[in-house]
Amino acid sequence: MVGFPGTRVDADLASLMDDGIYGAILFKRNVGTAQETAALCHALKVRAGRPFILSVDQEGGRVARLRGAPFTTLPPMRELGQRGDADVVERVGRLLAHELRAVGFDWDFAPVLDVDTNPANPVIGDRSFSRDAEAVGRLGVALARGLEAGGVASCGKHFPGHGDTMTDSHLTLPRLPHDLERLRRVELVPFRAFAQARLASLMTAHVMFDALDKEMPATMSERVLTGVLRQELGFDGVLVSDDLEMKAIAAHYSVEEAAVRGTLAGVDLFLVCHQVDVQRRAIEAVVKAVESGRIPRERIIEAHRRLDVLAARFAHPAEDRLATLGGPEHLALAQGLDSSFAGKDPTEVMLASR
Repeated sequence: MVGFPGTRVDADLASLMDDGIYGAILFKRNVGTAQETAALCHALKVRAGRPFILSVDQEGGRVARLRGAPFTTLPPMRELGQRGDADVVERVGRLLAHELRAVGFDWDFAPVLDVDTNPANPVIGDRSFSRDAEAVGRLGVALARGLEAGGVASCGKHFPGHGDTMTDSHLTLPRLPHDLERLRRVELVPFRAFAQARLASLMTAHVMFDALDKEMPATMSERVLTGVLRQELGFDGVLVSDDLEMKAIAAHYSVEEAAVRGTLAGVDLFLVCHQVDVQRRAIEAVVKAVESGRIPRERIIEAHRRLDVLAARFAHPAEDRLATLGGPEHLALAQGLDSSFAGKDPTEVMLASR
């Protein structure tokens, strides 16, 4: 899954689409007004001529690519976590799904399942629901269920937990020294809840966890992704990497090594979000590793099975749903988030228009 510059399908992106990339992720650089964003999503899906997943980071708070009317301004998840009301959080998930579907997205890289245990953490903070691991799991599952009920795949992040790091993996490779007992008691709790709820997908963390693997970050560690996530926690949804161009990976490993080791570790889909040459190198590295036998074909078949399941449920054709944006129910939920909605689901009208 690739990122691309600008607000149109350029030659590089078209070539990658023809070669079979799974989908694209859009950032601030790609989105404009609701009408412009919908037009771009429509153009991408028409150009692909096949199910083509479009994804975005739309969490609420400071991480929201779609901003300004008619999109709803949502508070950081910390504020929802302070309320502790899973029903309200699920309604927020439905609202997010409705707005994303209205402009053409299929997959939201939310919720954050990191536990906010470190006030000095430069990258998570108020993106997390709580300092309490059980609360993060309960509310994260609620948001994800709301998203998926509204027709958008959810993605919990960042496995196995980015909440207690002192550094930002966009800039450097964080390392956590916690023992396994601590990880099971705190960091892994929300991911266990997410796995048990059988939700669509999880995203890896570019973080070293000494108790699990002292040599490889989670994204490239079979002990973490297969041993802990698949075998111990029982997760069988799609596992997507965080962006391989982030410094936590790019400053220490070639994209070729990251893609091959990540595939062997259990990643089903890689995000490569910026440079077309890096995207091409990642693709070719996996192809060559399969051809040489380093990556078993069964590993690719397994990944395709999971990706096909996600696409069958959430890959929507180009639609025109812009007129359903900006309704009073959206505004009331965002501004109020209060007890006036206790007996009524404020998204009923939105969902009726699907």
